[in-house]
Amino acid sequence: MSKQSWIPVPEGSPFPVQNLPYGVFTPPGAETPRVGVAIGEHVLDLAAIWAGTPLGADLATGSLNRFMRRGPGEWAYVRERVTGLLTGEDERRLVEANLYRIDEVRLRLPIEVADYVDFYASEEHATNLGRMFRPDAAALLPNWKHLPVGYHGRAGTVVVSGTEIRRPNGQRKGPQDPAPVFGPSARLDIEAELGFVVGAGSALGDAVDVADFADHVFGAVLLNDWSARDIQSWEYVPLGPFLGKSFATSISPWVVPLAALQAARTTTPAQDPQPLPYLVEKEPWGLDIDLVVELNGSVVSRPPYAGMYWSPAQMLAHTTVNGASLRTGDLYGSGTISGAAPDQRGSLIELSWNGRDPLTLADGSTRTFLQDGDTVTISATAPGADGVRIGFGEVTGTVRG
Repeated sequence: MSKQSWIPVPEGSPFPVQNLPYGVFTPPGAETPRVGVAIGEHVLDLAAIWAGTPLGADLATGSLNRFMRRGPGEWAYVRERVTGLLTGEDERRLVEANLYRIDEVRLRLPIEVADYVDFYASEEHATNLGRMFRPDAAALLPNWKHLPVGYHGRAGTVVVSGTEIRRPNGQRKGPQDPAPVFGPSARLDIEAELGFVVGAGSALGDAVDVADFADHVFGAVLLNDWSARDIQSWEYVPLGPFLGKSFATSISPWVVPLAALQAARTTTPAQDPQPLPYLVEKEPWGLDIDLVVELNGSVVSRPPYAGMYWSPAQMLAHTTVNGASLRTGDLYGSGTISGAAPDQRGSLIELSWNGRDPLTLADGSTRTFLQDGDTVTISATAPGADGVRIGFGEVTGTVRG
């Protein structure tokens, strides 16, 4: 029998008691942000629940970092305690006194981002781009199936859902242009991804074993890695993405804890050739998560995360195998999530096949890349405990010139 919260949770809500995602919010009329969990249409103020304690002080801050730094034992304790408060009525008055409607609070960036890394873990996405840009060569480069390919991004430009996205300026040079020009990107794109949030750090020089993923990663967010394809294509050889990626990365305000995603765990696709030993998982951390991408209210893609070639545990192990340390608040993205079907591609460059095949939206307009005023919204759901479905909420952004 599934657990039920005594707080009403509308049917189909992404936030049943089996989820309890964490966020940072400011209550109405207040100035001090605090940590809370979402339940149905409400957020519970955890700082108030633990008021007067050291834990309460760590929760009465503008980010999750101080709480996450406490480690997996404390994460489990808080989740168990909150679940008890919401499913038993012994302390109903305490809970009711510290509940706020989500639509009445201000949701903030949930973490102080330490480092930001983005991967390239979808074989379908990497293959599609290879076919576009290297039609006379192998779609995947020789290293792709041996290691999770990634690049370092810019932590200071990670923003919370709802933040407007300014169209970036930069150098670009088309194939027929005699010389580069400077100006606003004309090929602004999205990348539908999951992001993984590091809660517990590691020491410099120590590699994190693939089996220790859950000891370090606190949870997952939705992530949109906005991409200026024309700036990127001119700059990325030989060192990879830079200004075409670093102007903005949007994440959802809610961090779904790994504990809530246990029911979503699945195997990753068969990996051939077998990875080197440090990347071999005995208990795979594939995740059965379904995303939906909307452009101006029209559903344009339904990317399936379950098909990702490299798991988040393998990405974390690769990040640290050279001795690089983890810090609380590190964020790493999965890379664009794309499936085998045309309507499962997680970027406009794939959906329009590099501009060749424009998308038609519900209002009759067409798009290859983003125009000023366009709004992109990404949402996702996954299997949760007790047979219910849980969600991540959404990450949304509107493009401004």
